[in-house]
Amino acid sequence: MYAVIKTGGKQYRVASGDKFKVEKLEADVGAEITFDQVLMVADGDNVKVGAPVLSGAAVKATVVSHGRGDKVRIFKMKRRKHYRKTQGHRQHYTEVQISGISA
Repeated sequence: MYAVIKTGGKQYRVASGDKFKVEKLEADVGAEITFDQVLMVADGDNVKVGAPVLSGAAVKATVVSHGRGDKVRIFKMKRRKHYRKTQGHRQHYTEVQISGISA
């Protein structure tokens, strides 16, 4: 059984027991959270698709950790104009583990 959820402006395909990183959520480590924007739930050949979300469906998860991703370097340059600019960015994330899917 798996589901497609939407959080942080992105969509994720999740199954029970999966561990993955999402955009930063305001929750403590060890807290249980619920994703209520479930777009699709599939159990074998039985597939339910929402328009755009399924009513009554929810995915429960536990917050494992918070952190920052790898550094992304941004470099801008204009040739022959002596213009160079370098920046770096590290995106905050929350790592969650899926504990259950209810349709």
